Amino acid sequence: MILLEWLQYPFVWSYQQTVEKLSLPKQKIFWAYVFLFIPLIFFLYIRIYPTIQAFGMSFYDWNPLAVEQEFIGFDNYAEIFEDVQKPALTSPTRAAFENTVKYVVIGMPLQLVLSLSIALMLSEIRRFVDFYRVIFFLPFVTSTIAVAWVFRWLYQPQHGLFNVVLAAFSLPTQDFLDSRGQALFSILAVVIWQGLGFAVIIFLAGLKQIPRTYYEAAEVDGSSRWQSFWNITLPLLNPSIVYLVVLQTISFLRMFAPVLAMTSQGDGGPLNSTTTVVLRVFREAFGTRSKMGYSAALTVVLFAVILMVTIIQLRLTTRSVD
Repeated sequence: MILLEWLQYPFVWSYQQTVEKLSLPKQKIFWAYVFLFIPLIFFLYIRIYPTIQAFGMSFYDWNPLAVEQEFIGFDNYAEIFEDVQKPALTSPTRAAFENTVKYVVIGMPLQLVLSLSIALMLSEIRRFVDFYRVIFFLPFVTSTIAVAWVFRWLYQPQHGLFNVVLAAFSLPTQDFLDSRGQALFSILAVVIWQGLGFAVIIFLAGLKQIPRTYYEAAEVDGSSRWQSFWNITLPLLNPSIVYLVVLQTISFLRMFAPVLAMTSQGDGGPLNSTTTVVLRVFREAFGTRSKMGYSAALTVVLFAVILMVTIIQLRLTTRSVD
């Protein structure tokens, strides 16, 4: 009944007549934009609005229970700057930024090198290709929390599988997640392993786009496999490499769930040795201090860092190939 009443309005009939006057191709384009408008509104509300809201909150001493919020200007940003100047052992914010840089600088290149190597090997096999692709891609679609809890058990000092194997070969057991020197790399290994499948699939798709005639011509000219890889494969994989460099860098900058699930009480320990910026945002906002304004300021700083890093990467890695 409501739909019938709505259709009786003159502007609806005028609108329908206008659309019907369009040619069929233009009607398809029009309705495509109409259906795209709905997810666009959803995206703006879910993504853009919270970003703008966080930027506004960063200028307040935000208290979700207060009727009116106290405007403090750039005090939250000044506090972040002061915290970054302190030693990492006493400043979780300083430790978070340092650890995040380590995750990106170590994790992203290592993951790309491993995934490219695996993709090159998979591109050479002719049997059970789909099986191997599924095996490598399966961890990527598995719940991050589930993966983190499984590896948390594997890393256990006393009864974890890794230490059981080490003890079986009379090798010294390791503290893994309980050691300040090993915890970050233990978590990083899990994150790299879980994300390999996605990068492998992207590289395989890129390798399939390279014509075999290029390699045949290079072989006729006497080029070695290394020369073919360096002069043909790597340049023509540039679009895939740029895409993965940007995407994986952002992924490592936004690390949260593995650290939350694998560390004791989800605090990024021991002694802030594994904490990340996103984890600090969560802890500052919903921890004992409930500093929503400070947390929002951290979000804005992280957004600015991701934006700058992405622009720099696109400028440095994008190139045309003739």
